[in-house]
Amino acid sequence: MKIKEILNTTNHRPWKMPTSGWKFYQEWNNAIFLHYQVDFKELKKLVPEELEIDLYEGKPWVSVVAFTMEKIRPKNLPAFSPISDFEEINIRTYVKSNNKSGVYFLSIEGGKSLSCKIAKAISELPYRPSKIKRTDKTYQSTNSEFNDQLEIEFTVGKSLQEKTELDKWLTERYALFQDAGDSINEFEIHHLEWPVDKIVLKKLDINYPRFKKLINNTPSKVHYSKGVQVIAWGKNKKEKKSYNNDNLK
Repeated sequence: MKIKEILNTTNHRPWKMPTSGWKFYQEWNNAIFLHYQVDFKELKKLVPEELEIDLYEGKPWVSVVAFTMEKIRPKNLPAFSPISDFEEINIRTYVKSNNKSGVYFLSIEGGKSLSCKIAKAISELPYRPSKIKRTDKTYQSTNSEFNDQLEIEFTVGKSLQEKTELDKWLTERYALFQDAGDSINEFEIHHLEWPVDKIVLKKLDINYPRFKKLINNTPSKVHYSKGVQVIAWGKNKKEKKSYNNDNLK
């Protein structure tokens, strides 16, 4: 679909589109979602106090999303596939800030070191390189620095004709928030509603030692999606109150 058509499709959004010009285009394709209902106290240790943990029926969630990033580029430049196309895994939770509900990344891995360096430098998002391989039925990742491991064997099922409120709550997010040390960075994004399919996990071996109290081999819910075309705006920096108070001392 053309970018203009995507930008003009807004009925599904929870708030109005940004009035400023967009900065980046990207595609999040062939995505595997592993969703976990988690303990609030354990999650709170990993989320900055400036962000409110979003809850569904009183419970927080963390999701592991393994997908293929493609065609990422600045607005007025073409994509360069050796850098713009790579496998990505993010571990995210759901938060609120400034009357907006979005996601907060606990971890982001990319399958190409140079792509991670560039993405991290531009966005300040916590990209780090991992060895990632995928086929149409498998997804594998290892990271020796953190001893992280992910191995999935799967088959894609039928499309979900009617998504539940939880399905939408876990997927339809139009803001990203990230801790940048002295500030919380906010990114507005836009895409069409995620098309969601069922997925059968034939094998799941997931081991992230830093998040062992949050994620395991038995997710509470799973999804698959062919993907979405994503429009992103530049970062909006919100200075942390604690940082500002320290400067006043």
